[in-house]
Amino acid sequence: MLLVMNCVILSIGNTGGPLLLRLYFIRGGKRVWLSCWLETGGWPIMLIPLLGSYIYRVRKSKEKAKFFFLTPFLFISGAVLGVLTGVDDYLYAYGVSKLPVSTSSLIISTQLVFTAGFAFLIVKQKFTSYTINAIVLLTVAAIVLGVRANSDRPNGESKVEYFTGFFMTLGASALYGFVLPMVEFTYKKSKTKISYTLVIEMQMVMSLFATAFCTIGMLVNKDFQAIPREAKTYELGESKYYTVLVFNAIVWQFFFLGAVGVIFSASSLLSGIMIAVLLPLTESLAVAFYHEKFSAEKGISLALSLWAFVSYFYGEYKQTKQLQQSIESKTNIVNASSQT
Repeated sequence: MLLVMNCVILSIGNTGGPLLLRLYFIRGGKRVWLSCWLETGGWPIMLIPLLGSYIYRVRKSKEKAKFFFLTPFLFISGAVLGVLTGVDDYLYAYGVSKLPVSTSSLIISTQLVFTAGFAFLIVKQKFTSYTINAIVLLTVAAIVLGVRANSDRPNGESKVEYFTGFFMTLGASALYGFVLPMVEFTYKKSKTKISYTLVIEMQMVMSLFATAFCTIGMLVNKDFQAIPREAKTYELGESKYYTVLVFNAIVWQFFFLGAVGVIFSASSLLSGIMIAVLLPLTESLAVAFYHEKFSAEKGISLALSLWAFVSYFYGEYKQTKQLQQSIESKTNIVNASSQT
């Protein structure tokens, strides 16, 4: 149930986040540092479930309940991973500012390749032939998309800006593909019992330091002074400008909390798979709401991506079935031995 809940939370953030962020840019928003700040700036929301968990522990336990479970090791690890997440936020926000959502989402699907590779190196994730097939297909999908990526370049945008956005988004995909296995590795190396409450605390620390990194960028770029001016010229109006900012901050917290929740409940590889498998939904919503072009290259790339997802999940299904059969076989042998 916890895994299902986190998958739902991740789904909301993974589809809503890119759409809201793109909405900020296409209606007149131009501040990249502000947009990347919004991706983690809603971290105080994490205090709500933490407070609920604390109240529950107080009522359940007769002894004095701890408010935080983070150890110094987890705090420092969360801080380092948070700064990396802040860098990733900037790369992704810059990419979204230059690319249609349908394009940036397809590029982000390559994150599965990076997540799988780093999971293999860092947490010794075992690969099957189906996993390798999925990785190859997603790599080819990204290449197909990149061959004629310039075809969906927004009006008034130079080729240099477009391709910079393309490679910045690819960099964001690679970096977050590294962060996910590192979170799993941190859990394994911690000598503390990992609970879901601790997972939320860890994500809150990561978001806090990511926000601090982005805040420095905003201060240097003078984004705070520009917000009131930008609000007055926003196409949807001043009040809706602030509404877009607030909902961006909230929905992106769903993404990060869901991602680390899936890692806690399963693995970093499954978290990467879930992020990628939501691609068709994000694609469809981008085309429906923003009337983005859906070229033949995007169609081929999407088909290859879906093929990769089916391949991966079929491999997982077969592996689980073989494991169950092995367990049943051993159980039957043990029962037969006890009867004799």
